[in-house]
Amino acid sequence: MRKVVLLILFAGFLSCQKTNERPNIVFIMTDDHAAHAISAYGSRLNQTPNIDRLAEAGVRFNNAFCTNAICAPSRAVILSGKYSHLNGVRDNRARFDSSQVTFPKLLQQVGYQTAMIGKWHLKSAPTGFDYWSVLPGQGHYYNPDFIEMGERKRVPGYVTDLITDFSIDWLEKRDKDKPFLLMYQHKAPHRNWMPSPEHLTMYDDTEFPLPPTFDDDYATRSAAAREQEMTVENHFYDDWDMKLNGPIGEGNLIGNAWGGVLERMDEQQRAAWQAAYNPKNAAFRAANLSGQALKEWKYQRYMQDYLATIASVDENIGRLLDYLDANGLAENTLIVYTSDQGFFLGDHGWFDKRFMYEEALRMPLIMRYPKAIAPGSVNEDIVLNLDFAPTFLDFAGVSAPEAMQGHSLRPLLADGKQADWRTSMYYHYFEFPAVHQVKRHYGVRTHDFKLIHFYNDIDAWELFDLRNDPYELKNVYDDPAYAETVQELKAELSKLRGQYRDNEG
Repeated sequence: MRKVVLLILFAGFLSCQKTNERPNIVFIMTDDHAAHAISAYGSRLNQTPNIDRLAEAGVRFNNAFCTNAICAPSRAVILSGKYSHLNGVRDNRARFDSSQVTFPKLLQQVGYQTAMIGKWHLKSAPTGFDYWSVLPGQGHYYNPDFIEMGERKRVPGYVTDLITDFSIDWLEKRDKDKPFLLMYQHKAPHRNWMPSPEHLTMYDDTEFPLPPTFDDDYATRSAAAREQEMTVENHFYDDWDMKLNGPIGEGNLIGNAWGGVLERMDEQQRAAWQAAYNPKNAAFRAANLSGQALKEWKYQRYMQDYLATIASVDENIGRLLDYLDANGLAENTLIVYTSDQGFFLGDHGWFDKRFMYEEALRMPLIMRYPKAIAPGSVNEDIVLNLDFAPTFLDFAGVSAPEAMQGHSLRPLLADGKQADWRTSMYYHYFEFPAVHQVKRHYGVRTHDFKLIHFYNDIDAWELFDLRNDPYELKNVYDDPAYAETVQELKAELSKLRGQYRDNEG
């Protein structure tokens, strides 16, 4: 009898140990992957079966937003848990102060092995990582350079495959007795959207539907919407973006960047590229398109390349998931999939991001952790990239520093709905004047409304009723019927600016 009791107690002890075991964390982030190019989010454009695997076994957040829709600032927010004006990275020109507290440093201090592999884009060297191998700047798709623990070297291959190779290799070599954080960070699908050799013709026979707002005329909005430089119609480079492949030396991008890309390819890669693009480029030139037909052709070429680039990401995520499954790691690993912000896929006639409009503001966010997340869950709360650091720390049993401004998402995963969760979010974009000429602005978004203030060389307000105008085509700021809403949202905006200690603009 005593032996049975001891066995029961021992089994209970093991169960308790397993329950309290700190999870491994795999943080997957892509660059510029719009939620509406993920089939788990209802994409009309493509299928992403491996990202969908995560959603089917975990939770999909439908209202995840970034606080500043541009690459380096979003990464700095995620690492630090602080808004751009406090972490020091307001725009892509800033250098991240690597001496500040970040969640990888805190995890490292409590025994996690930490690795950063792929796109970094913060100018300073990564800190808080036992191992790092990162792309310089934006990096290249073909035969990219990597900086591995301070040493720069060129590696043959395709960047998405290589980042996965290095990540799996690190997982193989890690100390198996310690929990780990792997930041698995893809360059793709960042501009200039170069598919892998295997996917160069993947969408050649596909006709993509035009977005409902493709021919938006910005009639009710401020000058900010009209004066940007990111239209599908007028702002793609023929070679860099459209792959119209002029001879080396005849590119139309400053510094002949396209020629440098071609020169980076080896003979076999270049032959595959030319075999894929030369015939369809010849057909394009023979068609002699103009006006709306040319605009729509540019959109189709953009989508072919952008989505084929995503196909490699999805396949490589599948490789990593298969590795975790095969090595018994899936059950005790929190996996997060996100992108640094959203992206315009012809929406409003644009590409790129930056604006507080929905397609750029909204981030994909999917989390899987079998011990804490019910499969197939969907969450509608307003969550931010500001929340990632506190969430990771919470799962590791580490208290978030007071300086971190976000909140752990863990209570949402456990209980589904928190009565005191935020009902509004604050956004601030700083990079102007600069590429794409999107004016500085800040704003507030609730579940039902969005109020934006453009400033600096302009003083303009926009209000959108998201319930009745989900595509944000009608600015109702001056509509008397919304006067009370404007007053309420301005008060909320003022409260949030005070709460987050932002007095710029």
